[in-house]
This record gives sequence, C-alpha cells and structure tokens, in this order.
Amino acid sequence: MTAPETVDHITTLIQEGEFFKLKKLLRGFQASELVELIENEDEREQLIIFRLLPLELATAVFEYLDLEVQRHFLENLAQDKVTDILNEMSPDDRTALLEFLPANFVAELVQNLSEPERRVTLQLLGYPEYSVGRLMTPDYIAIRENWTVQQVLDFVRQHGGQSETLNMLYVTDARGKLIDDIRIREFLLAAPTTRVRDIMDHRFVQLTAGQDQEEAIDIFRRNDRVALPVVSPDQGILLGIVTLDDILSIREEEDTEDIQKFGGSEALDEPYLTIPLLQLVQKRAGWLVVLFLGELLTASAMQFFEGELQKAIVLVQFIPLIISSGGNSGSQATSLIIRAMALGEFTLGEWWRVLRRELAGGLMLGVILGIVGFSRIAIWQSITPIYGPHWLLVALTVGVALVGIVLWGSIAGSMLPLILRRLGLDPATSSAPFVATLVDVTGLIIYFTVALIMLRGTLL
Repeated sequence: MTAPETVDHITTLIQEGEFFKLKKLLRGFQASELVELIENEDEREQLIIFRLLPLELATAVFEYLDLEVQRHFLENLAQDKVTDILNEMSPDDRTALLEFLPANFVAELVQNLSEPERRVTLQLLGYPEYSVGRLMTPDYIAIRENWTVQQVLDFVRQHGGQSETLNMLYVTDARGKLIDDIRIREFLLAAPTTRVRDIMDHRFVQLTAGQDQEEAIDIFRRNDRVALPVVSPDQGILLGIVTLDDILSIREEEDTEDIQKFGGSEALDEPYLTIPLLQLVQKRAGWLVVLFLGELLTASAMQFFEGELQKAIVLVQFIPLIISSGGNSGSQATSLIIRAMALGEFTLGEWWRVLRRELAGGLMLGVILGIVGFSRIAIWQSITPIYGPHWLLVALTVGVALVGIVLWGSIAGSMLPLILRRLGLDPATSSAPFVATLVDVTGLIIYFTVALIMLRGTLL
C-alpha cells in the first residue's frame, strides 16, 4: 500500500512541475502500487503520472486499472501512446476493454493496432458475448510429439516470455489439432533425450470457443486447472487458452448478478456508486412494482375471509406470524437450491430427490414452528386469559396452519428455481422476496382454511 507521505510527495512534485524527479521516483514502484496510486488521484494527476511511466510498466498498470479509468486515459492520451499500450496488452484484457467502449471508438482503436494484434482482436470480438472465445488468449506454448525434452525446454526458453502461463504445454499435430496437454514439471523431471510422445497420456481437458462461460467455470472447478486449452468445435484445432484469473473474474460477475437478483432487483451491470441514479431506480422499480402487486393479493385474500375475521378477531393477531414463517421457509429453500445448482450438486433430472428432501424437511420444520406457536398461545393464556374459552382450538389452528404453511413454503421455494431452469430462465430471478410474496398470499389461504375447519361451530 502506498504510504500517505509518498502520495503527498508525488502531489508536491506535480504542483512544482518537477516531472523529471517524479519520473525517476515512479520507476521504483510496483505495478500494483501504481494502480492504487492512480485510482486515488484526481483525473489531471492520473494522466500526468501515467504519461511518465515507461511503456512496459504503463501497460502492466493499464491492464489492472478500473474500466472507467482506462476509458478516461484512452480519450485523453496521445494517439501513439494509446496505440503502443493496446499493442502491448494481453489479448483477453484488451478484448474486455474494447467490449466496454462505444462501437465507433472501438473501430478507431482497432485500426491503430498492429496487423497481428488487429487480427487477434477481431477474432476474439467475433465470438458470442458470453462465450469462451471472448476469454481466450493466443499466447501459449505449442510443441510437437516427436520433440525431445531438451528441444522442448530450449523452445520454452526462447518463446516462453510471450506465453500467458508456462504451467501447461500443449501438444499439437502438423495441422494444429490438440492431441494432449502436459504439465511443465513432467519435462523438468524427465531425461533430456526422452520424446514428448513418451510422456503423453492423452487425458487432457479442453474447452470449445463457442462454449458458454458458465460451463467453463464448472469445468475449471472440477479439474483443478490454472489454464485450459480452447479448440474449434469442428476440427479440434487449438485456438488459444483460458487462464484461471479470467475465470475468477467471470465467477465474481456471475455471483454479483445472482446476489443482486436475490435481493429482488435486476443485475446492475455496473458498480453501485458509478451507475446513474435513474438507471439504478429503473432496475429496482420493476421488481418492487411486481412484488407490490403480488402483496395486493394478500389484501384480497384477507378481504375474502373478512366475515371470518369479524367473527374470530383473535385470528388477526397471528397473521404476521403466519406470513413471516411461510416466507422465511420459502426464502431458505430458494437460497439453498440455487446455490446447490450453481455448484452442480444435482441435475434437473434429480428434482424428485429435492422434492422428497423438502417434503421431509419442511414437515419437520413446520412441526417445530407449530409446537412453538402452540406453546406461545398456551403460555400466554395461562398468564393472562386473553384468547377466550376456545383458546385450545385457536392454538391448534395456529399450530396446524404453521405446519402446512412452512411445508408449502419449502416446496415452493425449492421447486420454483428448478422450474425456471427447465424453462431456460435464470433461477436467481426466483429471488427471496418473490418467493416470500408468493407464500404470503397462499399462506393466508392455508391459515383461514384451517381455521374454518378447526373453529367451525365455535368461533366460526
């Protein structure tokens, strides 16, 4: 972390125009320190500091800056500086940046790239937005099966500096088809005269360029790899690799979207403090209106049972208890099921196993809450007889209703994400507030139905 006194010293040098001293000082910083320093300065000082960095260091810093800061630099730096930085950036980071910029700006920047980099960038941008092709980089080490270990190591020394990672080396045939991947440690431990084919086991894992990024996340998780090769879907030609750091970034974005949807709003797609206020309101208002209209059904349900409420006003006291219990059990089930689906703990074909567990679990949870509700009424009645001569029936009504409502909440909360996934929709949209609203309405119906049965001939 950059010390405050160092930051003050840099600010002083900028104010005094001591740019030669500042340039010499900045070369002693690590890239991570410069990223922190730049993002904490105002826009004018950001540009001054960045302009004074040597190209290699400037490129390393630029790749880790926030996208908004990157865009600000591209709009204000000299054209030759921008071109040099874009040419030096790794292809996957450059693609992520270009996706963030307006189309006309992208077209202008792409034209300024060198011919090889322009070809790579256009290739990456040609893949679907959420495909593995958008993440891959062509910077990898490809070797032949007839090479010796010594030839491989010499090749790595000569070309390894341009590779994204050296953990894995990829064996291809004369046409560029992937036939195996081998860890670098295998070459370090083998005799120099050993042939690559003698080390190969043909047990490699691969991705295809058009594959969905979420599938790639699961494949990385299951195979514990730091990089995976990306091949063409038809011929298996090695196109590039995807590294773990890119996958972790996608995983973070996916988790952020799911959490935001869990709260009952659309995914923001931007940091909370940078998204325009009107856009933030728009993303939150839609679900709030839907949930509000859903809660109106609760009022309709109460109106339908208005006669029963007038006869047995004591039932009103327990409506908040009934509503909250059903909504809480449904929200619990939804959260557990969506997370289990994200981790691949079961498939849609195993829905019956989920239903069976929630039937048993919901019933047990309902009995627990039913006993608590019954006991609460019994204890209060023994202290202060406020529930009248039929308090036992009231307590039984509340207890039985809680069993049914908690059971129904567990079933609804667990099955709704599975139904949405079957329909091709995002299960996260069955957020906790949505499930709670659904169970609120149906919970009241269950409550008053039980009351009509239990209290008929006495209070009703």
